Amino acid sequence: MKTLNSSPRVVNTVFSLLLLVLISGCASKYPTLEGGAPPVQVTPDYLVGAGDSVNIFVWRNPELSETVTVRPDGKITTPLIEDVPASGKTPTQLARDMEKELSVYVKNPVVTVMVDGFVGPYSEQIRVVGEAANPQSLAYRDQMTLLDLVIAVGGLTEFADGNKASIVRVVDGEWKQFGVRIDDLIDDADIGANAYMLPGDILIIPESWF
Repeated sequence: MKTLNSSPRVVNTVFSLLLLVLISGCASKYPTLEGGAPPVQVTPDYLVGAGDSVNIFVWRNPELSETVTVRPDGKITTPLIEDVPASGKTPTQLARDMEKELSVYVKNPVVTVMVDGFVGPYSEQIRVVGEAANPQSLAYRDQMTLLDLVIAVGGLTEFADGNKASIVRVVDGEWKQFGVRIDDLIDDADIGANAYMLPGDILIIPESWF
């Protein structure tokens, strides 16, 4: 019966092949997302989302004015008015809807809606998962960059592999994944790696293999 040749030369060859496989597996298979010209303003108006705190002010009717939180179902309830859809609307659109509802009880109501908290609808939020110091969902802000996002989540953990991070986003109706170079951006001040974010992006930060 033949036995496996365990000479140092064979062991070194096997180890080299395994290392090559591991390195190849770690290499990003996604196109790299680099910095460039700022995108056009993609959210010209803020959209109310579940969890937002909205201040409903009814002119000359303080008893009808109230600050409420948008419920998980996207609706709000105020004095005299129940279950008004709010999520996905601009504050101005919500104000006009409230005026229409209140007109049943008040002559020519004038409503102003002010938003606090700025959670926004899920479709507009940016999510950070993996080896971030504080993984979370954040409301998108116009012209937000990768650097802004990393700062907002408190940076990366000591186990993160920032240059193997990726962004998942919807492009032409399909989910696509792009590599980003966070380590180059943070450690080497490579501004070319500072890509612009878009509403609905998901930043995935993996753990380093070594």
